[in-house]
Amino acid sequence: MTYRTSSAEETIELGRRIGRALTAPRLVLLIGDLGAGKTTLTKGIIEGLGAGAQEEVTSPTFALMHEFGEAPKTYHLDLYRLDRLPELETLGLDDLWDEESIVLVEWGEKFADQLPPRRMEIRLSRLDEDSREIVVNETD
Repeated sequence: MTYRTSSAEETIELGRRIGRALTAPRLVLLIGDLGAGKTTLTKGIIEGLGAGAQEEVTSPTFALMHEFGEAPKTYHLDLYRLDRLPELETLGLDDLWDEESIVLVEWGEKFADQLPPRRMEIRLSRLDEDSREIVVNETD
């Protein structure tokens, strides 16, 4: 499915709709350049899941991972700063795949071969200052 949003609030609202439709276990890769809106969309997804408020969601670029909610837990990861497989392995992601959780990963395409093949991929493209094209695909 392809969507277009024309403001941050519309991107958050699309995220809410996506979040309400997600069930655990689920891996979601958020793919796009810097400033494409990955964290903005994640704010809505977290709210749609009922795991937290959008104000609680910030980019985990430096923390690498934020945890939200109860069962199912939601994890928001950002792999932007990671360059090598050993760095990825220190995160203990294998444990997350074994949980009944929702895992949202920004910059996950950097390590796509090391992540489970069954996932949702959301590609965000910046059309102009406020507008985004968002393409949602399921993979197996």
